[in-house]
Amino acid sequence: MKWTSLKAQAAAASALMMSGMAFAAPDLGAAEQQATNWPAIIMFLIFVGATLFITKWAAKQTTNTKDFYTAGGGISGFQNGLAIAGDYMSAASFLGISAMVFMSGFDGLLYSLGFMVGWPIVLFLIAERLRNLGKYNLSDVVSFRLSEKPVRTLAAFSSLVVVAFYLIAQMVGAGQLIKLLFGLNYNIAVVLVGLLMMAYVMFGGMLATTWVQIIKAVLLLSGATFMAFMVMKGVGFSFTNMFEQSIQVFSKVHDLSLADAANIMGPGSLASNPIDAISLGLALMFGTAGLPHILMRFFTVKDAKEARKSVVVATGFIGYFYLLTFIIGFGAILYVANNPQFLDVAKMAVTGKLELVGGNNMAAVHLSDAVGGDLFMGFISAVAFATILAVVAGLTLSGASAISHDLYANVFKKGQTTPESELRMSKIATLGLAIFAMILGILFEKQNVAFMVGLAFSVAACANFPVLVLSMFWKGLTTRGAVIGGVAGLVAAVTLIVLSKAVWVDTLQISDTPINPFNGPAIFAMPLSFFCCWLFSITDNSAQAQAERKAFDAQFVRSQTGIGISGASDH
Repeated sequence: MKWTSLKAQAAAASALMMSGMAFAAPDLGAAEQQATNWPAIIMFLIFVGATLFITKWAAKQTTNTKDFYTAGGGISGFQNGLAIAGDYMSAASFLGISAMVFMSGFDGLLYSLGFMVGWPIVLFLIAERLRNLGKYNLSDVVSFRLSEKPVRTLAAFSSLVVVAFYLIAQMVGAGQLIKLLFGLNYNIAVVLVGLLMMAYVMFGGMLATTWVQIIKAVLLLSGATFMAFMVMKGVGFSFTNMFEQSIQVFSKVHDLSLADAANIMGPGSLASNPIDAISLGLALMFGTAGLPHILMRFFTVKDAKEARKSVVVATGFIGYFYLLTFIIGFGAILYVANNPQFLDVAKMAVTGKLELVGGNNMAAVHLSDAVGGDLFMGFISAVAFATILAVVAGLTLSGASAISHDLYANVFKKGQTTPESELRMSKIATLGLAIFAMILGILFEKQNVAFMVGLAFSVAACANFPVLVLSMFWKGLTTRGAVIGGVAGLVAAVTLIVLSKAVWVDTLQISDTPINPFNGPAIFAMPLSFFCCWLFSITDNSAQAQAERKAFDAQFVRSQTGIGISGASDH
């Protein structure tokens, strides 16, 4: 059988990645229901049972809004770092990056690096100041010296847009993964995820969510370490051997000369369009510093020192994890690409290229079967599901915080609420978000919603990050500038994505030609947001603006020292 050339595959992979699709396993929508995988189901039940027990324990500790949103601030820096890593190491990363390496070789490392470089920004610019200024979430910080109602409304809505797109992609990913691996009906799988997520967040709050993320991070790191160890053991613990053997296998399965197959070890087509490549980099770097469910984790520690420590710990674990996904991707070339057990022969006859059972995003899952047998595949399947569950719980908590803490308590009630009524609204919001996520997960089953996670990063980079960083570092920022700049970034990012090929042509199928030829909005929308923040702030000479500028010095001192925080223990 004649396979398509590496160039054609790399071009296809580039189109997927530049549209943000590698984030959330784009081929999951094509998954077929398989025979029931009993080892996976047994391990899945063990995990769910353990986490529900933790939720029951956490429910007894969660008595007020501080407990619900931030686990009472009692999480250590190391624990929080592991939980942040758990939040960040989504199944999309685990499946998506290893699949990109499997399909296009060394180029897949671009995403690993992109995810990593956002963390120094969070460490040096955001973490400590965020902890010193805020109480529960992102909105507390940006509204510290600005007018609460408009700024909180903007921050809440941009956070909810990020959460919604992230949530839909994770729900659909979970449904398709369980449908493929456990043999469950898709709708049942989506409802199951929604109910479990609702239980974790409503009853256990941040404490239960944190421990679910910690357990999942340990399981995922353990499973990925074992897979990488087995791959390296097979090549004599030599990266040179792994790369050389991968080139030979790639040459064989894609019917390429060894010289052409060797291209997988160099830069390919993922950076062929410099504008899309820069946009992708900007979204990954600065989007991390604007993701509400990641930023919310810095309020779970007792002080700024622990916040810094948690970023260092998270960066170490995340860096290690992405190195493992790189090895797993090359391991999949060695052990999966030429194994008939994992190939979808019927689909290959139609497409004329390499296709795996369940889609190429299942490369890591098939590799777990190849190196550890059915039992280990069951473990990895259960961990992949647990990964989605933990990320969804964190997203729901940040969404509930935006609705109850920002919109309900501070915008509609103007701060005139009791902790009990706010906690009650949080649980109602959680219930609403869970039902909303289940409905959208079922409605979007046949749609390719993977681009939504890319959109989540882009929106975070274009709407949240500029307002957040300017509110902390620039004295001149006013309410008018922050609101107009944030809205401009939010609207521009969403509009550009909708008009791009990824959505306009591939998803909505409105026409064959996209209105916006570029897939990444960050290079246009993020500078626009910064410019609008600057322009509408310097032209604002109202009495309110003058007062906001004068209040900056007190805010800056508190952000640097933590003086003024109730219960601050590091000063």
